[in-house]
Amino acid sequence: MATDFAVFLHRFLTAHLAGLRGCSPHTIASYRDTFKLLIVFFGDERSVPPEKLTLDRVDAAAITAFLDWLETGRNNSVSTRNQRLAAISSFYRWMQSHDPTRMACCQDILAIPAKRAPVLRPGVNHLTVEQTRCLLAQPDRSTRRGRRDATLLAVLYDTGARVGELVDITVRDVRLAPPELVALTGKGRKTRHVPLTGNTVTLLGAYLAEHRLDRAGHEDHPLFFNQRRDKLSRGGIAWLVSKYQTNSGDPTLVNADVTPHTLRHSKAMHLYEAGVPLPYIRDLLGHIELSTTEIYARASTEAKRRALEAAHTDVVDDDLPEWNQDPGLLHWLANL
Repeated sequence: MATDFAVFLHRFLTAHLAGLRGCSPHTIASYRDTFKLLIVFFGDERSVPPEKLTLDRVDAAAITAFLDWLETGRNNSVSTRNQRLAAISSFYRWMQSHDPTRMACCQDILAIPAKRAPVLRPGVNHLTVEQTRCLLAQPDRSTRRGRRDATLLAVLYDTGARVGELVDITVRDVRLAPPELVALTGKGRKTRHVPLTGNTVTLLGAYLAEHRLDRAGHEDHPLFFNQRRDKLSRGGIAWLVSKYQTNSGDPTLVNADVTPHTLRHSKAMHLYEAGVPLPYIRDLLGHIELSTTEIYARASTEAKRRALEAAHTDVVDDDLPEWNQDPGLLHWLANL
């Protein structure tokens, strides 16, 4: 027989998150992973198997111990710890209205504070234009697989898509007639339309024709797929990027930290350094707040250099006399 914890958790993930709130599968998976870890914690650290885990065992002290275990036992960051706490808080916020007898326990858990993380402003991991060009040129376009990979990398970079957005693109999301664009569905299931540049349009047109995806009846087919014609996984795309990075032979590229998300950062940095205003970059990337996009302004040393050069005036005089023509200096040196 299922425990009360199992029953309420099932209702929360299915009826509430998936049904009432209409959360995306990625969001639901994030909540699910949090509670999987909580169940592992009770099993490993408190010897409570899943079939005996009840709501009475899950109190504020247990949740606090679980959060500490994430940091010390699993070496999770403060941000990950806070993300897990947010998922648990969402569950117990929902629990208050579904089991009022446990309201006091729920509120004790909701009172657990998030841990303040140190304020860090790390640099944005991105490639230079030349490194990006080298990476995108690696697939062998004389082969069918290479042409697919070349098109995939071009779309990933040109659209600045998250890898999850890329794998979800279907044929109907691509428009090659003017204005050429691709529809990306991002966080919160929000769709944005991203323009495509001419070279990417050419690659996409040839790719669709070669795989006969430009014919009627293929509108819902994944744009990029594997041998079973299933959409590529995130891990598969990460493997492709790593493969071509290694094959590039460019030491600066081979030794760089390159992931599919690096191409998203690279696109944004290249646009910013080319003078594209931040609000346009925000819309391209699907950011909600402009402050999120401002990381590229803070990280762009090239843009800062050009701004300083544009504002430079010759206030400082660089006219220096030759030291060997200075009698006073020569006399001082002679008498050292």
